[in-house]
Amino acid sequence: MKQLLVLSGKGGTGKTTVASAFIRLANAMAYADCDVDAPNLHLIMEDVGVKRESDFYGMGKAVIDQTVCIQCGACKALCRFDSVIEENGFSIDPYACEGCGVCQAFCPADAITMKPRVDGDLILYTGKAVFSTAKLKMGSGTSGLLVTEVKKQMRGALKENVDLAIIDGSPGIGCPVIASLSGVDLVLIVAEPSLSGISDLERIVKTARVFHTKTVVCVNKADTSPTNTQKIIDYCLAEDLLFMGQIPYDQCAVQAVNEGKTVVDMECSAGFAVRDVFNQTLKALYAKK
Repeated sequence: MKQLLVLSGKGGTGKTTVASAFIRLANAMAYADCDVDAPNLHLIMEDVGVKRESDFYGMGKAVIDQTVCIQCGACKALCRFDSVIEENGFSIDPYACEGCGVCQAFCPADAITMKPRVDGDLILYTGKAVFSTAKLKMGSGTSGLLVTEVKKQMRGALKENVDLAIIDGSPGIGCPVIASLSGVDLVLIVAEPSLSGISDLERIVKTARVFHTKTVVCVNKADTSPTNTQKIIDYCLAEDLLFMGQIPYDQCAVQAVNEGKTVVDMECSAGFAVRDVFNQTLKALYAKK
């Protein structure tokens, strides 16, 4: 199974708009939303099937047994994350605790244990296709682990071999992106023709290269700055990156999102351009090395 990952260096470039259109055009039987901090692919996809939710347990959090604690304060002195609260005894702030276990290791009274904590919700839709996603809980720092579980859940739910899986990743270059990059065959970066868009494009390209992942680029809202669009094309040429094409700014795309549709469900210039980018991207995905 080939895995195509859609990324962007920054939020608001139209990454999910492109990813959802690709899913529709490919009639994908497997896809995932790995933007676990703010998943929204399910808002566009229709008839996603039966929904199943399960708890995701990340790293354990420290818990102090007040009946055993001798009030020595060693945990507070050793905690580098200031998660130990001293108020009518010692307790742990679960939002500050990073689960490192130092307090447990050095507690002279063995009053501290590391207890599993629900850090997110894994969500799986099964029907005509398999759609895997998740929601990270507030304050949880295990986004990379959760993304890995989203991808594993997608693969595990497949009852037959499929040719292509499309993954909507997170913006930026943080842990969710790194976990999303693992094991994919091609990354399509959706770039924005702005100064920040170009800067963030360069950062995500460097990140993808660490994983030796084949990377291609397209520009969304290209006509909002023809000058910066040309700079991105020149950058791709200089960095030996395949350029998949340009997508114009189109109010029709906004209308499609507001109606819960993909841009290729509408007869518009942006939809036609996305079809061209999709065809070029599939050629790059299946090209012989």
